[in-house]
Order: sequence, then C-alpha cells, then structure tokens
Amino acid sequence: MSTLPLSDIVDISVVVSPVATIRSGFNLGLIVGSSTHITASDRVKLYTSADGMIADGFTVSEAEYKAADLYFRQIPKPSKVAIGRWDKTGSETALQAVAACRAKNTDWYACYLCGAVKADILAIAPYIEVVEPDSAFFYTTADADVLAGTAGNVMLTLKAAGYMRTIGQYSTYQDAAVSIMGYAMGANTGLANTAYTLAHKKEIGVIPEDMTPVQVTLMKEQNGNYYVNRGNTYNLFQQGIMANGMPFDEIINLDMLKNDIQIAVMDLLTGISKIPQNEGGVTLLISAITEPCESALNRGFLSPGVWNAASILNLNTGDTLSKGYLILTESIDSQSETDRTNRIAPPIYVCVKLAGAIEFVAIQINVNR
Repeated sequence: MSTLPLSDIVDISVVVSPVATIRSGFNLGLIVGSSTHITASDRVKLYTSADGMIADGFTVSEAEYKAADLYFRQIPKPSKVAIGRWDKTGSETALQAVAACRAKNTDWYACYLCGAVKADILAIAPYIEVVEPDSAFFYTTADADVLAGTAGNVMLTLKAAGYMRTIGQYSTYQDAAVSIMGYAMGANTGLANTAYTLAHKKEIGVIPEDMTPVQVTLMKEQNGNYYVNRGNTYNLFQQGIMANGMPFDEIINLDMLKNDIQIAVMDLLTGISKIPQNEGGVTLLISAITEPCESALNRGFLSPGVWNAASILNLNTGDTLSKGYLILTESIDSQSETDRTNRIAPPIYVCVKLAGAIEFVAIQINVNR
C-alpha cells in the first residue's frame, strides 16, 4: 500500500539557533622580544608553559624565556602566554613590532616589551591607549630619575598625558612588571567572586626594592608602582594603578563589561529576524544588556549602592541601585523621524555602581583599665 507524507498536514522545520559570537578573553598576556625563533611572518605564537618555548628553540638565557618564566610563576598561574617577535633585522621600531603583533593576533589583552627603554615606553603608551580591541601596557623602569622623582621622567610624562592603559613599575629586577601582568592574567577567570586588585600582591621571583619612605612617597606622587618589603614579613606590589591613577582592576573590568555588552547586543541583532522599533524591541535590547551586567555583579565588580553621580533620566543623585546597575532608555515615542527612518534605537544608559575595594585600614584601639 502506498503512503503519503505527513508533511502535507504537519510540516516541521528545525531551526538551529546561531552560535553566539565567541567572547574575547581578558587573560592572555603578550611578551615581545627580538629573539629569532618566531619568524617575522608568523609574528606571534602561543605557549602554555615556558618549557614549550624551550622545545621551540628558546634558551633559558633569552629575554622572552626569562620574562615568560616570571609570568608563569605567579599564583594564580596564567594558562597561556603569547610571545611576539620584534624584527630587528631591519629598521622596525618597538611600536611597529607591537602594532604588528596586534595585527597578527587580537586575542591578547596585556602587553609587555622586554628590555623597554624610555623612548620605547613613550612610543607604545599612546598606541595602546587607542588600539582595538582594548588593551593594557605593562612596563618596568629602573631609571634613576624615576626613583628621584625628577621632572620629565617616564612616569611623570605618562601621568601628565593622563594615560589610563599604561601601568609602570620601578624595579631594578629585570622585567619585574611582567610578573604582575602574569598575576593579572591568571586571576582574571571571569568566574563568580573572582574580582581582584593588584594592590598588596606578591610578585613571585622578583626581589623587593630597598626604598626609603621618601622614595615611596615620590613613587606614589608619580602614579608609579613598586615592590617592597613591609614588616619583615610581607613582600608587596603597590599600588596597582595606571599612569592616570585609576586602579588596573577598574580598567580591565570596564573593558570586559563593554566587550560583553557589545557582543550581547550583536548576538541579538544577528540572531533574530528583526528587532521591532517599539517598546518590545527596546525590551529585547535591555534584556541582552542585563546578562553582562549580571555577570559583572557575580564577579564582584559591581555591587548595590547609592548613585552619587549626576542624575540621568529618572535616576537621581542619591538613589539606590539595588542590583548594582540600572539600564535606562529614552522613550521610543520621542524619537525623531530621522532616527526612526535610519532605524536607530533610542539612547540607552547603563548606570553601574562599582563594588570598589578596601586597600588601606585605620584602626583605633581604645583601652580602659
């Protein structure tokens, strides 16, 4: 007996949701050097250990290996490192080398140049300030004028420029700052309650500086970082701030939040047939933005608190952000005809309250006999 298909009555099609865009990690550091084991055409290679570099021909005496060894010694231990090639066979500058590494690989977040001198640092810092995707530049300096706080030194120059993506450490230990970069990349897992600061951390493998209180004060005034011993017990990295004075943890977490919101909205735009230009469509956008905000809250970067900034729409100064964030939009009904014609969403405002961090404590002990 012949049979007819059921599809004439019940027609079923299977639609597989598109895979969400892979979100960039913020846990990969780039170490740039001039050893020739990586070709200029390859430019960047990833390693999961310093031993893997040995297998590729690096020796323990080479700058990249020494820097990677410091990087991988940190606790939490970073899972991988990118080694970049500075091609010194011609006239390539340090800046050109870093830019070439970015063109070849966009996954790395933090960048370090082995043996960087003042001119290299001052050339790379403005590039990192504007490069995409967002990145950070770590450097070490042992310049005497930095220790003395002399006008025109590299730290004061970067501070005056207001750079928020460059973090420098004064140290006479070769490439010391790559160790705190390793800690930052190892600690940045993105999991619940994993928010961290760089202040008061240990740089494993680095020898603390013998600094006087006056020199420490000068370093603070330059927005510089340093590694010292306190109380004969604690070796501490201080202060964990960028050239403009902002804490590193705020920079990287804001970069993560920005990235996650951008990708979440792009996934929405590309994942459904249409976002209607009405209140329902705006609700879809708000829902997409909510997930990254919740992730930042779960990490410990955001926290409920009082909004002390300027008023925005119906959020007033002094109001409490009960979830640590609030997503506001202007009315869809008040859109201009131009915006409607160009299919532009009404402005969206993501207001967040940072959890902040306690790094200094004052305690008074009151005694009564």
